[in-house]
Amino acid sequence: VQLVESGGGTVQPGGSLRLSCTAPRFTLDDHIISWFRQAPGKEREWVSYIGSGNGATYYSNSVKGRFTISKDSAKNTVYLHMNSLKPDDTAVYFCAADSSVSVMESWSEYDYWGQGTQVTVSS
Repeated sequence: VQLVESGGGTVQPGGSLRLSCTAPRFTLDDHIISWFRQAPGKEREWVSYIGSGNGATYYSNSVKGRFTISKDSAKNTVYLHMNSLKPDDTAVYFCAADSSVSVMESWSEYDYWGQGTQVTVSS
């Protein structure tokens, strides 16, 4: 396993969760990291990106203003803070890493993946 996600669970609409992504065998700060999600019957969707070094961040329109990506270099961990969750946010969330990508939204660009963590938003 190259990346390990945690923090998923079940939450009511409007609630919050924080997902974590860590790499047991390499330094995340040297890589670009993205979060993707995949709902049943749907294609894998890019959610957010954080660059190596200064950590420039980007978000999909569907989560902008609600989700925040951050990293703690000392803990070798990248986080996805999710607020104001909606039922449409229900999916398996994956973190992905690579040394560089041409198109950050393209899941096929990334070499390293975690096993995913389930997020369910339901009343």
